[in-house]
Amino acid sequence: MSNSFQMNRVYTYDEVESVADELMPALAGSAVVTFCGSLGAGKTTLIQALLRKEGIQGPIQSPTFTYVQSYQTPGGLVFHHFDLYRVQSIDEFLLAGFGDYLYRPNEKVLIEWPEIIMPLLTRDVCHISIDYDGIERRQISCQCSWARDGSVSSA
Repeated sequence: MSNSFQMNRVYTYDEVESVADELMPALAGSAVVTFCGSLGAGKTTLIQALLRKEGIQGPIQSPTFTYVQSYQTPGGLVFHHFDLYRVQSIDEFLLAGFGDYLYRPNEKVLIEWPEIIMPLLTRDVCHISIDYDGIERRQISCQCSWARDGSVSSA
């Protein structure tokens, strides 16, 4: 596997599935994937597409009010989808027990609105940013890097 992954492109809603296909190496190489961007830019929609690509059946709901939703793939890999929009501090995140979800074996974490906990994300992290490019198009940028020993290296 490559030690880094990078992607930059513009896409429409109709292309979300192909964007998810392109992002599968990022998902495979990362323990944590962050999703930043404006409200309504498509973070949850992209996460839903990624989880469907991993074999998750049934509804994939936004964890806006529950903070986290967990899903298990047919192969046993567990994904935890966080929405931290309403979390005010790292302490609040940790006191809720959410820090325990990070870096577990055979589990991956997908985090919307991760800015408040960035200091906790120390290795095997992929950062995805989605922003508006007009009304019907989105600009996506993805930066990942993984060191052979599991620590994060600069891209």
